[in-house]
Amino acid sequence: MFATTPLRVVAVSAGLSQPSSTRLLADRLAAATRERLTAEQDRDGRDVEVRVIELRDLAVDIANHLVSGFPPAGLREAIDAVTEADGLIAVTPVFTASYSGLFKSFFDLIDHTALTGKPVVIAATGGTARHSLVLEHALRPLFAYLRAVTVPTSVYAASEDWGSSGDEYTEGLPSRIRRAGGELASAVLGRTVSGASRALGLDDGEDAVVPFEQQLADLRLD
Repeated sequence: MFATTPLRVVAVSAGLSQPSSTRLLADRLAAATRERLTAEQDRDGRDVEVRVIELRDLAVDIANHLVSGFPPAGLREAIDAVTEADGLIAVTPVFTASYSGLFKSFFDLIDHTALTGKPVVIAATGGTARHSLVLEHALRPLFAYLRAVTVPTSVYAASEDWGSSGDEYTEGLPSRIRRAGGELASAVLGRTVSGASRALGLDDGEDAVVPFEQQLADLRLD
């Protein structure tokens, strides 16, 4: 029996404090994605590997790389893990109505074609719900520039969201996490929840990304 390559999900957390609500959100999104992938992969026995990268531990290396152009081994390994992942979770705290400088600096080090076609969940944490639009005006354009495919559901967690179960008009944080994790799992498995197929060929590139019009046609809503 031939061994199968595990599915790899990488979560990037740009939280600075310890403990960090940003890391907690990354962990929960990773767990939701793993749960859905594991359930889907039980039939063929393919493993699911999840890794969380803490950017706070790489802050000095990131700054040195921006100046010198030479990444230390630990940073190089983290960049490789992100670019080789089957699915990516990107979580940042909100600083001055945008992503943090540490978050942006890390993704500045990634080649602008290295994430082409890769499914991504974008998420952010902040003290107030007023900053939730950072997902749409900052994070989604960033990953569009990197040619990644962001899943439809993004997750913002304000301070009051932790422990909230929602109400009849809104979904609580746990429900949004499960939805986003499920969408990422489906995209990793090539089920075009986000509209872009992961069944890419050997010559992956710009032509391998499904056009926006086709994304709209393929989009399936619950």
